[in-house]
Amino acid sequence: MSDAIHARFTEIARDLSPALAEAIAAAGPVRLDTRREAPFPEQLCRSIAGQQLSVKASQTIWGRVVASACGGSLIDHFAEADPADLRACGLSAAKAKAMRAIAAAARSGALDMAELEALDGAERVNRLTAIWGVGPWTADMMSIFYFGDADVWPDGDVTARKTLQRLTSPRRKTTRTAARFAPHRSYLAIYMWRCADASPA
Repeated sequence: MSDAIHARFTEIARDLSPALAEAIAAAGPVRLDTRREAPFPEQLCRSIAGQQLSVKASQTIWGRVVASACGGSLIDHFAEADPADLRACGLSAAKAKAMRAIAAAARSGALDMAELEALDGAERVNRLTAIWGVGPWTADMMSIFYFGDADVWPDGDVTARKTLQRLTSPRRKTTRTAARFAPHRSYLAIYMWRCADASPA
């Protein structure tokens, strides 16, 4: 499938911009690999915890957070813990609040994995961003890398957006450009990250 998508993308890009076509051709076929190391609510919390931090700092803080649960359910811990205890792990007050909101949503059944997986991208983003502290970027990353949604263009991702603008035109809306690559817009984002030699998370 990656080879077929690559061939299609190269052809579409030729009509849009020689620079984009060259960049996609040079990148070669890309894969959309999901990351499901933990149940979805926990993975969502980890994503929140690591935002705007280096990989090393994120791992250190998350390790403290996990240890603070003393081997129990992380979601139960987040729902019941004193916010001060979560902040003591290195989380900001906003991140601690977001993780408690995620835990409450999980307990209420709003983060049912099968239900979320069945939603289309826009509906899933709406469901997730209704939770305090979960923004569109986080929702898009979860859709792409947890649910494996092939057709998400994360316009809020600065690297993906600016790379596409650089390879096409700063005057053209990236959502309009990305629409040409539906129903595989997540792959377009992966190409842009590869072109920029940057990882989204």
